[in-house]
Amino acid sequence: MRHSSVSADSVYPRPLEAYGWSTELDDIFTSVTDGSSVPGRVVRVDRGRCDVVIADGDSAVSVVHADTGPVADPDPMRLPCTGDWAAVSISAAGTYVQALLPRRTAMVRSSASQRSEGQVLAANVDTIAIAVSLDAEPDLGRIERFLALAWESGAQPLMVLTKSDLAEDADAVRETVEQAAPGVDVLVVSATTGEGMDILGACLSGTNVLVGQSGAGKSTIANALLGRSAMDVQKTRGDGKGRHTTTTRELMPLPGGGVLIDTPGVRGVGMYDASDGLQQVFSEIEALAEDCRFRDCEHFAEPGCAVVEAIEDGMLPQRRLDSYRKLVRENEWIASRSDARLRQDRLKDLKAQGKQGMANMIAKRG
Repeated sequence: MRHSSVSADSVYPRPLEAYGWSTELDDIFTSVTDGSSVPGRVVRVDRGRCDVVIADGDSAVSVVHADTGPVADPDPMRLPCTGDWAAVSISAAGTYVQALLPRRTAMVRSSASQRSEGQVLAANVDTIAIAVSLDAEPDLGRIERFLALAWESGAQPLMVLTKSDLAEDADAVRETVEQAAPGVDVLVVSATTGEGMDILGACLSGTNVLVGQSGAGKSTIANALLGRSAMDVQKTRGDGKGRHTTTTRELMPLPGGGVLIDTPGVRGVGMYDASDGLQQVFSEIEALAEDCRFRDCEHFAEPGCAVVEAIEDGMLPQRRLDSYRKLVRENEWIASRSDARLRQDRLKDLKAQGKQGMANMIAKRG
């Protein structure tokens, strides 16, 4: 294995361009490394270790298994994630991630912990393809959650309605989903029949991630896009719920260029500081609110409320407003919890510093 050397004046190895490396990353890389490491992209993360693709000479790549100990952090948001760019140190002493490059985009949801922490689902992503199965009635509220997180990430959302071969009226469902996804393309596809797959492939460039519930057909779609059976596929359970086929996030190159990250099925889609994303998802409500008589209108029974008037006129579905209120409340709650946790952490740090200062003073007196 021949690893390309890296110096401040060099153009970094071209093989990584297929994985998204660009000249813009050159200066960023030199700012986080001491010159003894090589650039690479995290393609898979396991506990304490990760697989990183690096240049192997001038025209090939190889994957190394790297220790993530040097970048371990108590904040899960700062841990290595699939899609991260990294500085990797390779020597006789071992292979480890020396540093992570700043993320350009990141899709984040609230974690399942009780500490109001965020969990990064994928990093440095250009397109977030949200897969929804057409073999059951779509959960519009869940779709709006995914869209809020996708918009908040800085990437471009894309709705992918899968299993069109099992739908009674795919066009009707697409129209319903379009109302819940303003400004987002909605595609109807079937990996079984091939319907819409060419269009989906044409929509994907750069770094793309597939997200959605278990049973949405993400792994089947991924295999069709990759042109090979890279991901295991299982049938949906008899109760209509999905099985967890993908167990970890993995980044793979697409035949036509770009890369794809397939993710495990997501049961919980909690908000995490997604106020801008919510404004995008509910852009029509935000626009109507500009015409409300009162700036602090809560859109319940206030006089001159343009949002309520739109509902009464049939221009805005009540479901949209209900969903908007619910997600805004949840987002505000998680933000307040996060702020409280940060205050507690700062207080702990100050107390620890105070104790250390007292200990140093006693030591000097002694």
